[in-house]
Amino acid sequence: MRTLIQSGTLVNEGCTFDGSIVIENGKISKVIQGYNTPEASYDEVIDASGCFILPGVIDDHVHFREPGLTEKADIEIESRAAAAGGVTTYFDMPNTVPQTTTLEALKDKFALAAGKSHVNYSFFFGATNDNADLFSQLDVHQIPGIKLFMGSSTGNMLVDRREALEKIFELTPLPLMAHCEDTDIINRNMAEAKQKYGDDPRVQHHPEIRSEEACYESTRLAVELAKKHMARLHVAHLTTARELDLFEPSFHTQMITAEATVSHLYFCDRDYFQLGTRIKCNPAIKTQRDRDALRDALNDGRITVIGTDHAPHLLAQKEGGCACAASGMPMIQFSLVTMLELVDQGVLSIERLVELMCHNPAKLFEVRNRGFLREGYQADIVLVRPNTAWIASKENILSRCGWSPMEGHMYLWRVERTLCNGHTVFLQGKVDTSYIGQPVAFR
Repeated sequence: MRTLIQSGTLVNEGCTFDGSIVIENGKISKVIQGYNTPEASYDEVIDASGCFILPGVIDDHVHFREPGLTEKADIEIESRAAAAGGVTTYFDMPNTVPQTTTLEALKDKFALAAGKSHVNYSFFFGATNDNADLFSQLDVHQIPGIKLFMGSSTGNMLVDRREALEKIFELTPLPLMAHCEDTDIINRNMAEAKQKYGDDPRVQHHPEIRSEEACYESTRLAVELAKKHMARLHVAHLTTARELDLFEPSFHTQMITAEATVSHLYFCDRDYFQLGTRIKCNPAIKTQRDRDALRDALNDGRITVIGTDHAPHLLAQKEGGCACAASGMPMIQFSLVTMLELVDQGVLSIERLVELMCHNPAKLFEVRNRGFLREGYQADIVLVRPNTAWIASKENILSRCGWSPMEGHMYLWRVERTLCNGHTVFLQGKVDTSYIGQPVAFR
């Protein structure tokens, strides 16, 4: 099978240029600068005129809820949303039912995805207070890393014993991706908030409860342990300007890196008044100053990766306030176009966007042959068209939960086509549900 994508604008490895791509048997065989495409017979010719051609997005942080929580989401449905958003690879988190904290549970997840994921996939193994001895049995070529919850979050996977933390950082053979919030500080803040505001404080108080202090103290401890044990640490979803001081602006030389999510880069605490619990997540969306500091860190290297922390809940589960409403939101379908909106606003360049959403996840987790428009690499490619107005609505949301905090928002970028391993899995609003993606290989 030979495919030609012609007459588009390629964005890859810091460069933007007019050109074309030849795909053979699912892999990129030629990247051509200019419009002199080689004369050959093609099974398919894709006209990319007016489009930007990007590597497929690698989302390092999703919760697809399967197994055990499939009333909210599942691998089949959420991978449709991923394809529609230009995401060709995702790494799913372990706080499912059962939790992905045993070798058997990990194997079962791969079996599920092999039958129903429409894009490429892998899964984090979950750390607990007592399973570090299993780390040596993990296949380092199969999974991106180990997920560590150093603070309370969904799924009751809190690792809170110092002895257990030391052992995890000492024994990990893989990158540790850590959710950092200090549980004792959160519990104290919640007790104080309930005294002031009642048993279920309004969501506007969420960033006071899951506070800057709670995030900073936990992230500081994670960085301290990583340095002590020479562990590869990747801190998930930074939310505060203060935490950024713990990170160096050099991904290539540092063992400690950070992720920011689209939600924390786009929203701030002012948005609680309009969107309420639809933007309630852990850690909390904080001040405009924090958001702007995160945006600045996209360009100076302190933020290495942009993920989504895609975490669907039913709307009924989002009712209430700080104590009762579930934390998390679906964002994977709108992550790329939302970041392209920030490109239009001058927050970052499109070249830097591609680095943060495609190249760096591949480099950080040592993904084999994905994340770049390179000859010999898998043809994971997304075509996006600028200056094309459309509105996010219930009618075009693909996630099972059926809602998004972006509902009613007008976008001026559109994902037109997504190719996964050379196969068009999404085209102009429709997902090819007959296609199944591939397990990702690492290292």
